[in-house]
Amino acid sequence: QVQLVESGGGLVQPGGSLRLSCAASGMIFKIYDMGWYRQAPGKQRELVTTISRSSSTNYADSVKGRFTISRDNAKNTVYLQMNSLKPEDTAVYVCNAVFPISQSTYWGQGTQVTVSS
Repeated sequence: QVQLVESGGGLVQPGGSLRLSCAASGMIFKIYDMGWYRQAPGKQRELVTTISRSSSTNYADSVKGRFTISRDNAKNTVYLQMNSLKPEDTAVYVCNAVFPISQSTYWGQGTQVTVSS
């Protein structure tokens, strides 16, 4: 079955950087569209960024210019490089995979990112 396992979260000071990873298994990774969502306490889950199977990317306005999504199809992994982090970036970051033909969607468990001094 499809499994998505995130890693790389943690506590970082404002202005700092983190790189999240999402390792996928049980799927033909290269044909899936991948994405990162986040959910802060008391708020709804929101889209952060996506990368298609052709590596086209899309970003939420709030992270443009600070976050970069990438994928390594040889390693079945999608990454999220987060720079210039702000306290409002604090959230659980969740990896998402979508099979483009059926739109079947899979979610990871998430990794906590806390931006605080």
